[in-house]
Amino acid sequence: MSIQNGGLRGDIDDLLATLRAYLKQETIGPLRGLGRYLTFGLVGTICFTVGGLFLILATIRTLQATTDALEGNLSFVPYLGGVITCAVLISVTTLAMKRDGRRHSGG
Repeated sequence: MSIQNGGLRGDIDDLLATLRAYLKQETIGPLRGLGRYLTFGLVGTICFTVGGLFLILATIRTLQATTDALEGNLSFVPYLGGVITCAVLISVTTLAMKRDGRRHSGG
């Protein structure tokens, strides 16, 4: 069989060409998909972070602007509201990650 298609050298060239094609198919395609997945994840993370920061600042500013009782010795209360808002956002994010992990683990 080797004599008909160019001998042993032809068989080795065919094997190497097949291996190259297989490696390209099994590495480049999945890496492109992974890059797309990571890009969307990064964009989502940035959007969520900016939104969370605006929500925390809005909480602080609203408490400062709408309540006259929180002045003087109680001026820390709006910032405490910001910290509580931050804790709520972190807990919601953690719960969402746990729920998503259970969904992907199959149980």
